[in-house]
Amino acid sequence: MADTTTPDIIYTKVDEAPELASASFLPIIQKFAKAAGVSVGTRDISLAGRIIATFPEVLTEDQRQSDDLAALGELVKKPEANVIKLPNISASVPQLVAAIKELQGQGYALPDYPEAPETDADKAIRAKYDTIKGSAVNPVLREGNSDRRAAKAVKAYAQNNPHRMGDWSADSKTRVSSMSGGDFRSNEKSKTLADEATAKIVLIGEDGSETVLKDGLSYPAGTVVDATFMSAKALDAFLTDEIAKTKEEGTLFSLHLKATMMKVSDPIIFGHAVKAFLKPVFDKHGEQLKAAGVNPNSGLGDLMARVEDMPEVKADIEKVIADRAPLYMVDSDKGLTNLHVPSDVIIDASMPALIRAGGKGWGPDGKEHDANCVIPDNSYAPVYDETIKYFKETGKLDPATAGTVQNIGLMAQKAEEYGSHPTTFEIPHNGTVRMVLSDGTVLHEHSVEAGDIWRSASTRKAPIQDWVQLAIDRQKAEGCEAIFWLDETRAHDAELIKYVKPILDTKGVADKFKIMAPREATRASFETIRDGKTSIAVTGNVLRDYLTDLFPILELATSAKMLSIVKLMNGGGLFETGAGGSAPKHVQQLMEQNHLRWDSLGEFCALGESLQFLADARGNEKARVLGKAVDTATQGILDNNRSPSRKVGEPDNRDSHYWFARYWAEALAAQSEDCDLAAHFAPIAQELADKEEAILSELVEAQGKSVDLGGYYHTDPKKTATVMRPSATLNAIIG
Repeated sequence: MADTTTPDIIYTKVDEAPELASASFLPIIQKFAKAAGVSVGTRDISLAGRIIATFPEVLTEDQRQSDDLAALGELVKKPEANVIKLPNISASVPQLVAAIKELQGQGYALPDYPEAPETDADKAIRAKYDTIKGSAVNPVLREGNSDRRAAKAVKAYAQNNPHRMGDWSADSKTRVSSMSGGDFRSNEKSKTLADEATAKIVLIGEDGSETVLKDGLSYPAGTVVDATFMSAKALDAFLTDEIAKTKEEGTLFSLHLKATMMKVSDPIIFGHAVKAFLKPVFDKHGEQLKAAGVNPNSGLGDLMARVEDMPEVKADIEKVIADRAPLYMVDSDKGLTNLHVPSDVIIDASMPALIRAGGKGWGPDGKEHDANCVIPDNSYAPVYDETIKYFKETGKLDPATAGTVQNIGLMAQKAEEYGSHPTTFEIPHNGTVRMVLSDGTVLHEHSVEAGDIWRSASTRKAPIQDWVQLAIDRQKAEGCEAIFWLDETRAHDAELIKYVKPILDTKGVADKFKIMAPREATRASFETIRDGKTSIAVTGNVLRDYLTDLFPILELATSAKMLSIVKLMNGGGLFETGAGGSAPKHVQQLMEQNHLRWDSLGEFCALGESLQFLADARGNEKARVLGKAVDTATQGILDNNRSPSRKVGEPDNRDSHYWFARYWAEALAAQSEDCDLAAHFAPIAQELADKEEAILSELVEAQGKSVDLGGYYHTDPKKTATVMRPSATLNAIIG
């Protein structure tokens, strides 16, 4: 069971590469922080940890663990909160099923995930597992709005050491395709509630029957409440058309969704794409596939596993794939396509990577090709469409001279949780969906058909006001261009603009901001950074997610090095460490070659901010000294090129932690603000320097062989520590 005391700083236990890196880095943090009287503890928000915490009734006493996510959800509402959040898995169904299977293999008597629950017991199990799927962590912890930007040291390093950018040509065939109607964007309705209200969502059948989809919804006064749906027929027609066009154009068919964050809607859309691409197979073998338990939402990989003993079906699948346009590949060497697993191609990572590569994606032949980037919903597809058009016109961005786009994101209290909220449904039969307030008022209404995807989202008044004020503060600090990415022709954005304009007017800063639709804001921002200047993108939740990958990947080559501060609305601080999209490949390399190329620079940046915040909140001046020294150490990592290499036998994540510890100790020993800390760290710094050769030798000698972590989703702590702390010399110094 987890410790019930609350440490000064909580460092989250997560998954994959970031968690492996923690096994090496966290002992260093705890060693240094202790000298300043700062306690650093952990709380488990990993996928495996959340599964275990959800089913205590089937586990032994030794296996049970507390619900750390729920505890942190309460903590972030308090002013004393100080949480460093590493990127965790936002689980798709295949990932969830794989994690359950691994835990079962380790002796955890967990129930299977019921993909097609029929009994009440199965439905109850499914409901519990569904609380773990997708972006289950972030909405709980983000009790504040987001301030994301490249740290000055990181930006300077990127300009002095520009990464490679693919060349763009004006005749590139790469394009973005989106629905022209019948999508979430075109069907959206939005209203701001004048008074506090409760509501239910009902489906009225064509025969007059009423099915309650969701009851007991509660909204405070001033809440913006949206509702919309995507037509299944329109989606299928669009996908069929684009599959044919892609073949004619001779490009890759690439589908870009967010099946993790949009955990209800996007796996369904993904399933439609799988069925559309393999339509002749489903038409011919539909009953056989159904009997085999095939769910297209789980992807081509799951489908192929289920038809392994069906040679005729397999042959027909291979024939259809050969006849279609080539698929954008996740791993061409292993034959993993865009349609294999819903969580393998995540739009906020996949689209920037393709754009950075000059509009090229990997095909099944192992070569780069132009691509049709299929983004069905037209809400934010224009951002990527305009980006591609801009680079076709102007050529690639130069990281050596490019400015930067910062982001202020509206996300507090589950703002704009599209497609992942428990108010997203696949409609079972034709009828009318209504959002009905307790007084009988019909807030929103849509005529729908079986298979349509209907969703609602809400955004509260207090987070909106806090978001606007955060933007005002950030613009004042930077003195640069600031744009609210809001489209007055979109229902939801129009309601937000009704909040934004009066606040800007009241504060006397309306002239400091522009309000632009996402397409226009995209071009304006690229023009600004091409001139070497700074722009602040003030956006909603989903665009926050997309833009804080798009611009950093083009500016810095990665989004993992962003400074991400969440100023919690009740006074605490949440410090996020960047994206984890490439984590699976990093883990694979570690297991095969004992080389971890994960870069902990995001953790370094978050640690410095967390210590400075602690100093301000608690009056702990030793913590402030520690935090300033973290900044110096981070600069040392960049200036001396101590970040991990990609190749086995070269410095990796563990080497970078040694150098960080050394630079941190040297900075503390050299500072004059706290003599006690200087005296304490002087011998540590000296020993780290004197034993450099032995430490680096021990670290490199560990590489080159496969390792056993005791699991993937649920690793063995002792085995992981042995792998991630292979230098006995360094361990003796750190303790």
